[in-house]
Amino acid sequence: MESSMKQPKPEQYHEKKRHTEDQFPYNTYLCTIPDDFTEVPVHWHEEAELIVIQKGSGTVLVDLTHYHVAAGDIIIVLPEHLHAIREIPGQKMEYENIIFRPELLSSDNHDVCFEKFLYPLFLGQIHTVVHIHPRLSYYPKIHDLIRTMDQLCSKKPAGYQLALKGSLFLFMFQLLSLDEKKELSNIQQRSLDKLKFIITFTNEHLEESISIRQIASACYFSESHFMKFFKTHMGISYIHYLNDVRLAHARNLLVSTNLSILEIAQKSGFENASYFNRKFKDKYGITPRQAR
Repeated sequence: MESSMKQPKPEQYHEKKRHTEDQFPYNTYLCTIPDDFTEVPVHWHEEAELIVIQKGSGTVLVDLTHYHVAAGDIIIVLPEHLHAIREIPGQKMEYENIIFRPELLSSDNHDVCFEKFLYPLFLGQIHTVVHIHPRLSYYPKIHDLIRTMDQLCSKKPAGYQLALKGSLFLFMFQLLSLDEKKELSNIQQRSLDKLKFIITFTNEHLEESISIRQIASACYFSESHFMKFFKTHMGISYIHYLNDVRLAHARNLLVSTNLSILEIAQKSGFENASYFNRKFKDKYGITPRQAR
């Protein structure tokens, strides 16, 4: 059964938040779960991302795998890969996000380093490790490179961008040296493509009333199969995910626009402000007005 709503292509949706500047597309910042937010909903973007756990523990989802992470662990998220960050109830996790665009490591002139090695890696043609932890023999080299990059960003000596790019090249060299030769099965790849479609569909119709029937139909699934598929791969129900995405979108609008709370509720897919206020406080522990 075909959906009456237009089906978006997965590549048409990219996370709206701008992570880096055009001139030097590299950024780093600290976050704490649950102090800043209880979770980062499942999403994907064009940038590469390193998630470096500083304190505590939590869970990171990359594609179809959940990783329990603790202080010292590093998660590698290559461009356009699904990922999410979640708290473990009763525990706090502080982590550093290092985000950069692939073109930072490219040049305009048929760069053999980029075309032969980095482009295939970013494209997913070369598979490497995702979860790096202190128990691995090669961990010290990876950890030292990240520490060097952090120090450069902190002190910003003259020409630090050159040293930062050099460290990133060495980091990518280490990743390529750890090639696991791991191929996704056709079933796994189809599941990932379907999940990207679901995320795209959800974000492009966020202001609308999305029913299980509509999203299941858009996926060519029955309602029961859709709910089972999503819960199996994402670990939460679709309704839970939809509410999380809407609330995260609303929280961003609260601090980045002058829209009224009613307007923000409507733009985030909530039919009335009172229900929005209640769900927002349930998730974040404060009211929308306090968040603003």
